[in-house]
Amino acid sequence: MTTTALVVDDEVDLCRLMQITLTKMGIKSDVAYTLSQARSFWKDNDYDFCLTDLNLPDGSGLELVKEISDSSSTPIAVITAHGSMDLAIEALKLGAFDFVNKPLELPRLRQLVENALKVIHQDNVASATPESSPEQKMLDSRLIGNSAVMHPLKKTILKLARSQAPVFLSGASGTGKEVVARLIHDLSPRRDGSFVPVNCGAIPSELMESEFFGHKKGSFTGAVADKQGLFQQANGGTLFLDEVADLPLAMQVKLLRAIQEKTVRAIGDTKEVPVDIRILSATHKDLSQLVQDGAFRQDLYYRINVIELKLPTLNARRDDIPVLAEHFLAMITNEWQLETPPSLTNEACERLQHHDFAGNVRELRNILERAVTLAESSHIDVNHLGLTDIDISHAQIPETELNDKVVGGTLEAGEKTIQPTHEVIAPQIQQIPTNLHPYRTTTQHFPAMRQRSSVNQTEIFNSTTAPSDEEFIEPDSTQQEGNAKVNLSELSDGQLPVQGLETYLQEQEKQLIITALKKTGWNKTQAAELLGTTFRSLRYRMKKLEISEDESES
Repeated sequence: MTTTALVVDDEVDLCRLMQITLTKMGIKSDVAYTLSQARSFWKDNDYDFCLTDLNLPDGSGLELVKEISDSSSTPIAVITAHGSMDLAIEALKLGAFDFVNKPLELPRLRQLVENALKVIHQDNVASATPESSPEQKMLDSRLIGNSAVMHPLKKTILKLARSQAPVFLSGASGTGKEVVARLIHDLSPRRDGSFVPVNCGAIPSELMESEFFGHKKGSFTGAVADKQGLFQQANGGTLFLDEVADLPLAMQVKLLRAIQEKTVRAIGDTKEVPVDIRILSATHKDLSQLVQDGAFRQDLYYRINVIELKLPTLNARRDDIPVLAEHFLAMITNEWQLETPPSLTNEACERLQHHDFAGNVRELRNILERAVTLAESSHIDVNHLGLTDIDISHAQIPETELNDKVVGGTLEAGEKTIQPTHEVIAPQIQQIPTNLHPYRTTTQHFPAMRQRSSVNQTEIFNSTTAPSDEEFIEPDSTQQEGNAKVNLSELSDGQLPVQGLETYLQEQEKQLIITALKKTGWNKTQAAELLGTTFRSLRYRMKKLEISEDESES
């Protein structure tokens, strides 16, 4: 069946040129010179795609774009005069497939028509098998989840894949922005081209222009050969600018011109080279706020943010956590070549669904990798997850709130709590913040230590393992340093230490360190974790207070 197209432009010579080009590509075309004529053609005939100018004698091409986009899925591309980039962006937002600048370049026109034909083919396949199209299968297999927020997201991704408009992906860190960007590329007519991801914050500012646009041999010291830039590498495909908010202002100007003109010039070259790329960008920062603060150019913001796609956090799609966990465990089994696939117990799965994921999907995978490593069998239980214990009945309250409520030295949570014997010391240890896990600030002990300590809490002082989350370190009040002896029980309310504040504090610090070392069998790494400090800081304090392992025998 012959493909048909509608060409709308008031320039007769340009219409003839486009009609000849389309005929050579085997496409039959009709030409309309006004908006009213184009509407009449569109009403009386069925076209596979449309090319329209934005400036018409009796109206704007934007009206035709909106009418066609609202009534059908037919690809429509716009032709813009030089300097009318804002109108082209407006057309893309209204549903235009792509745009081409005047003066018209035939290679660019052919590329646009070929992309339109690919979209038409995809639509025909999808309409023939709506439930089992290759695009739908790819989407379901790579974007895991069937929660309420995921259905509209998947539909939007399929629509964006048909277009050539720049897409801005916003969302918190770990929500899967690069996964979605790859999906948009692989579902688009550019799937045969390259997908080139680049982290804008990882490139040094002095090398940024060379990385993006390339350079010629001898253009600067160290340029021993010609180098293709990222724009040239992505030619015919997609360039994904991750963390685009980290671009320096000087580079933003050059990037703006490359996106608008679709040409780049390598360092040391004398001519610009046309590139055919689609720009996808992402950041976890508030880009609109950066524009207001003057840290990001407003004109570049409107070029890359033609269509914004906001990705939901994992906390907003908790129903997807079991299927995501199953997916990640299957990936771990394959990557680590495990003989028996690991699986979550019902209690572990329920605990994950009530966890406050600050790191989103990325944190979930990290937790599962740690759990597979620590589990002694293929069954992953709650204690292998390494998460702070919470009361499931209070699961609607974020985990960080449950763990941080401290009143008078007592931890308020759904778990059993122990009031510290010495109120002078226990709150100091309890309220020390740590950052042993990149996504939370509460103290995290080794899961193996927590498991052993929970077996027999009454014998904690005779054990060589670390205390659990609910326990506090009770220092040995008879510890001596030289001839000075300090006992906390000797200090009543309002009484001051007779040996002076500095000596008193150093003695208490020494007692706490020695107590923690004894609890862990003089394992400095675990003792540092118990005290809420780093290994290096603990080693420095031991040297300062003259604590040696010889004291372990006393």
